[in-house]
Amino acid sequence: MRGTTLPLRVVVEHDGRMVRDEGYLLDNQQSEAGRRFAALSELFDPVTFRHLSAVGVSTGWACWEVGAGGVSVPAWLAEQVGRSGRVVASDIDTAWMPADDVGFEVLRHDVGVDEAPMGRFDLVHARLLLTHVPARARALASMLRALRPGGWLVIEDADPALQPLICPDEFGPAQQLANRLRQGFRTLMAGRGADLAFGRTLPRLLRAAGLETVQADAFFPITSLACTVLEIATVQQIRERLLAAGLATEAEIEQHLANVASGQLDLATAPLISAWGRKPH
Repeated sequence: MRGTTLPLRVVVEHDGRMVRDEGYLLDNQQSEAGRRFAALSELFDPVTFRHLSAVGVSTGWACWEVGAGGVSVPAWLAEQVGRSGRVVASDIDTAWMPADDVGFEVLRHDVGVDEAPMGRFDLVHARLLLTHVPARARALASMLRALRPGGWLVIEDADPALQPLICPDEFGPAQQLANRLRQGFRTLMAGRGADLAFGRTLPRLLRAAGLETVQADAFFPITSLACTVLEIATVQQIRERLLAAGLATEAEIEQHLANVASGQLDLATAPLISAWGRKPH
């Protein structure tokens, strides 16, 4: 997932062993992060752009992209709002953000801790963020406060517990190994404060916050070349933590990476649940 480095020290217990670790599981500083961002963009940008277009993003809008990670969404927003609009792309780690002027502002920012950027926004959007933020209630409240009356909040987040398998068609040993390693990944995520059933709560949370015309839908691919790229990059990022926690062996990880690289696995993602609502005037 993207863009949040959590300053936590946690303990993961497996088979009676205690393993101490720190930080967001998928650190933006790792070289694989760029490949993950590219794969996530290929998978989910069409969904995101459809939802943002549907709420009416257009010339002159002020937009805050929270936990942006990469550039694809803020760059698209900047094209829509033009020179008369404003786009702020924030992340706790801006390593993959451009240093040059690309039509949007880059802000180093922890949405669970820091105050929202100055100004009021017509749109606040976050994708694959709040699942990973332990202070997610505070983060959501901050995003709501940043909206002007009549502004739109669009939150898109995963729900790994809703569909926990990377290979939904688990018909052989390669698929079984893939699903076992994916369960290890989810164990590590939960140990760092991730809410694996968060996505499904978004419609209720947006209604409880007082937003109007709340709607939601979900999307996940069953098989895709981008899923293959994403899985290889993800496993390479977390392999040392899987090993340290006793959740996989070197041989199992190498076998899984070879299985994925063969192109013979139908790899899915957790459902991306998109929810949106409007702040009352």
